[in-house]
Amino acid sequence: MRIAYLTSELAPWAKTGGLGDVSAALPPELQKLGHEVRVFLPLYARVRVAAAPGPALERAVLRLGALRIEYGVAIARLPGTDLDVWLIDCPPLYERPGIYTQDDDEHLRFLTLTCAALDSCRRSEWTPDIVHAHDWQTALAPLYLKSVYRGATAFARTRTVLTIHNLGYQGVFGAEVKEDLGLGEAEGLLHQDDLRAGRLGFLKSGLAYADALSTVSPTYAREIQTERYGMGLDGVLRQRARDLVGILNGIDVAEWNPRTDKHLASHYSEKSLGRKETNKEKLLASLGLEYTKRVPVVGIVSRLTAQKGIELLESVIPEVMGETDLRFVALGSGEPRLEHMLQTIQQRFPGRACFFRGFNEALAHQIEAGADLFLMPSLYEPCGLNQMYSMRYGTAPVVRATGGLADTVHPFDPATGEGTGFVFEHYTQDGLRWALRRGLQVYGDARAWRKLQTNGMAVDFSWTTSARRYQELYERVAATAEVPR
Repeated sequence: MRIAYLTSELAPWAKTGGLGDVSAALPPELQKLGHEVRVFLPLYARVRVAAAPGPALERAVLRLGALRIEYGVAIARLPGTDLDVWLIDCPPLYERPGIYTQDDDEHLRFLTLTCAALDSCRRSEWTPDIVHAHDWQTALAPLYLKSVYRGATAFARTRTVLTIHNLGYQGVFGAEVKEDLGLGEAEGLLHQDDLRAGRLGFLKSGLAYADALSTVSPTYAREIQTERYGMGLDGVLRQRARDLVGILNGIDVAEWNPRTDKHLASHYSEKSLGRKETNKEKLLASLGLEYTKRVPVVGIVSRLTAQKGIELLESVIPEVMGETDLRFVALGSGEPRLEHMLQTIQQRFPGRACFFRGFNEALAHQIEAGADLFLMPSLYEPCGLNQMYSMRYGTAPVVRATGGLADTVHPFDPATGEGTGFVFEHYTQDGLRWALRRGLQVYGDARAWRKLQTNGMAVDFSWTTSARRYQELYERVAATAEVPR
């Protein structure tokens, strides 16, 4: 099959979250299954530096309403793969410090990505079987294919899949941006009640017109159809329930492998877990914390936002540290109030707690390897990757039962030896406190702890299974395409 893959993020060049990791992993796996994949990504300033693409293969003009937008298409090879990435070159829109902005033309930046990708396919007579759009940034692709490009021969059999990576980001703009869509008479396909209310939602429009919808875990697919997690779109998603599927993300098992990880002081496997202790000792030393054998390390690597449940740590971590000798290590940045909270914990427990503000790739790997318990007390979590990294590194995740966390972490039972982590149901400090204490209790039983570690390390979180699920989805959707006359 020919698959046009439209994304606003692609690791390692342009990443703010899980979308970047998925976009770097899924297309190469689809290639291995025999499919022809074109990934379309904006040529951001940072991508121009990191990818060093050649000159544009073509230059063209888009007409979006009254706007005339010149763009080019350059190609660069994604490192470590055979995947060519088609980069949409439009300096007035993409030569900015960040991937995303608060600028008045933010809607136009991603309209251009979407329309230029489709226009490039049409101009090169490359006919995709599937256009796979991701999040609000490219969610209007299905609408354009059902309106502006409806009669184009290049898209006569093209079907669309829209993946929701995080429903919290919907691309809602003022209704006046409809003038830039260039839909003409097809403006009637937009949500008219929303327009009358003065708004236009990119993701909402995509949910209405994509041939199939997916999200990044089975549990999250169910959760977003409820009022609690639906972010105002639960009604739309319930209407499309038959077309919505949850496909769990995988992880890069080459990048996240304790046997070969270049960031670790000592490599190890499930057969040599004693070497994991060396990583703990080196981690603590690098952060100025005291190392004592058999004293547990609790770690967290996260964006510091309300979604991630960081606020639950405020009283729980000091309380547990007051009753138990442990070390606490946090890496992340985000909301100032949450950064201040973690800084306060560090100040309260010198030599035992450390907060590293910002992001450091090497330190993220070292925390996964050096920690014993890894916290993810999320309010909601579409998929989550760190809990899978943790299990692969023999580090027990402590998670709330939501989204992909519920799908990947199963409560450990010392009596049966089954399970991979510690799970709490209710989004409360009491819930987190119970799960963390439970984890520390099991840590005190060396035999049970070793069983827990090996259980987690045995789980296959590679992209192979997930890519086959997407292949099945593509085949099912493509089978509904009309044969052109």
